[in-house]
Formats: sequence, structure tokens, C-alpha cells
Amino acid sequence: MSQAPSLRLGIEEEYQIIDPETRNLRYIVTRTARNEQPVLRGYDGDTALSAELTRAMTNLAKPASNQVALLKEALIEQRSAVCQLAESMGLLLAASGTHPFASWKQSDMPLHGRYEGVMEEMRVVAKRMLIFGAHIHVVIEDSAEAIDVMNVVRYMLPHLLTLTSSSPFWAGRDTGLQSYRAILHDNLPRSGVPHYFASPSEYRHYVDLLLKTHCIRSENDIWWDVRPHQEYASLEFRLFDMMPVVEDVVGIVAVVQAVVAWLLDLRSRNISFRTYPRSLIEENKWRAERYGLDGKLIDFGKEQQLPARTLVRELLRLIGPFVDRLGTRREVDHLYTVIERGTSADRQRRIYHQQGGKANHDAALRAVVDSLVAETMICR
Repeated sequence: MSQAPSLRLGIEEEYQIIDPETRNLRYIVTRTARNEQPVLRGYDGDTALSAELTRAMTNLAKPASNQVALLKEALIEQRSAVCQLAESMGLLLAASGTHPFASWKQSDMPLHGRYEGVMEEMRVVAKRMLIFGAHIHVVIEDSAEAIDVMNVVRYMLPHLLTLTSSSPFWAGRDTGLQSYRAILHDNLPRSGVPHYFASPSEYRHYVDLLLKTHCIRSENDIWWDVRPHQEYASLEFRLFDMMPVVEDVVGIVAVVQAVVAWLLDLRSRNISFRTYPRSLIEENKWRAERYGLDGKLIDFGKEQQLPARTLVRELLRLIGPFVDRLGTRREVDHLYTVIERGTSADRQRRIYHQQGGKANHDAALRAVVDSLVAETMICR
């Protein structure tokens, strides 16, 4: 009998450094996919600050503990470090899936560190990746268990996405969507909802074939919404927008951990959760991207569409025993507040309209940036 998965947690966040006068994007703080080291794009400043930033971000990404409370402490420490770095430069810090009006077409716009190495191959597709995400790692030491969980958890990805949307604006426009970041990210090859894999060996064959035929430089060039991460022996959830409020992020971390624990428990008792084709799951993902919590998702078991809020609450109910077992009831219950009040995308759009909307477009977008800064800069 194999040892129970540790469910250790790690998280990677991507931050925006904002000019206080123009409210435009100046720098990007990210971890590159190639070397897993934090990079402040376009900045060659204080080495001591850079070292502190590197230490904080490296520690948090590596899954070291299964305690959500400890991860929250580390996340606050990391955000404080980035916040202090921004302030030392006379700049501001913000977190959201996109910047409301920064444009990838600007000649001085920094290139996102994650995609720098593939610029020659993907050209404008990579350059347009002016997007910011939160990536959550949950350690599952047994590769067969990890692949099985990935196959099943694909179904829940749209439900989780509705809780994290924070990218309604893009290049100065209201996109009409809740998570435009997800749309942009799906322009990458090997992105979106992953395929079904019958076994770890089938997945390994897929990766090895791509490597052998020079389709990818490394396994990190597979950008699915959830994927195995070989270095950490984890499942990495990559579909979430960056969220400005720490409690929202921590709530999602707790839910992801509990969902994984629930699916592993079902597997240990030989109870199967039906898997659905990628094409059907993508129908729900589109609804989550477009409408978020205000839309309807399809319950494919019942073959009917239901309010997204109803199905998200149902998911939280199903994982309830594992939430209590993991001691994360407070963190998960916070998400009921998100269900009621809406996500960052809802707040951004509400502020935009309160500030005059199209009639006062530029000032209204700057007000949206100010609201993101106010929610993100916890070091103030």
C-alpha cells in the first residue's frame, strides 16, 4: 500500500509594478519557466532588494508544507517584499489578471519573463502575453495518482475559474468577459484543458515524443490549466487570474487542496468520478471566462445548465469533510463571501462605471488601477 500523498502546497504569483503618475505598467515580477528564478523584468536596481525578493518567491513556490495557514503567512511575507521593492523605486504594486490599459504594443513594455525564451518561435503570440496568473502546486508523490486526479479535476476547472476572475479589461477596453487572461493564455500551444491520459507511461510518452521531435524545449513548455510538475512531484494549477486580495487567493489554495484530497479519497475506495471529454469541459470553461459567477454552467451528469453559483456551492459542499479534516474551514468559507459579492472582475467593472465609464474613460480606468493598488499593497 502506497503512502498517503503529503498534499504539500506551493504558490507562484506574478505582480505588476505601477507608475504612480501614469498608472501604467512599468515592470513585471515573475518566475520564469526555464530556471524557476524570480525576475523583475526591466529592472537592474538594488541587489539586496533583489536578493530578498528572490528568497521570498523561491521559498513560497517550493511546496514545503501542507498547512494553508503557513502558506498564508509566507504569501503575506512575499507580497510585503514585492511591495517594499516597489516603494523603494517610488512605484506601486498591483495584482490582477491583466492591467486595465497597458498595451503590449508599447515599445517600452517589458516582456513577460515566462515567455521570453519562446519569442523567436511564437513571435506576436508570446509578445501579447501581458497577463498575470497565480499557479498553485499540490504535491502528489505517486505519479499514477497524480495522473488520475488530473483527469478528473479537469471537470472542476471552470467552477474554480469563476471564483478567481480579475481580467475584464484589456488594452483600455472592457472586453465584456470576466477572465480575458484565460482567453489570451489559450492562444499558446499546448494550453487550456489537458487531454485525458490513461496512465503515467502514456503521459510520459507524449512528453518524450515532443522533446524528441523538438516541439518543446522542456516539459515546462506544456502550458495546460493543470499539469504534472516533475521537479515538485505536484499537480500545478495554472488557470487562475492573479487576485489582489490575499484572502481570496488563500481560499482558492484551500479549495484546490481539499478537491485533490477528496478525489484521492474516492480513488482509494475504488469509487470512480466520471471523466468527460475535453470538448465538453471547454464549453464550461468558455462560460466561466465570459460570465463568471453570473453565468450558467452545464451539469453534464444531469445534462442541464444551472446557475454557476449553485454548482460552485455544490462543489464546496462536496469537499466539506476534507476542508474540516485539513483545518481550512475559515479559509474556504471566505469564498462564500466571494460568491455573494463577486470577484475582482466585478469590482473593477463596478468602479469603472461609478467613475463615469465611457464618458470619463481614461480617468475611470486609472481609478480601476488605484483600486487594485489599494487592495494589493499590504505593506502600507
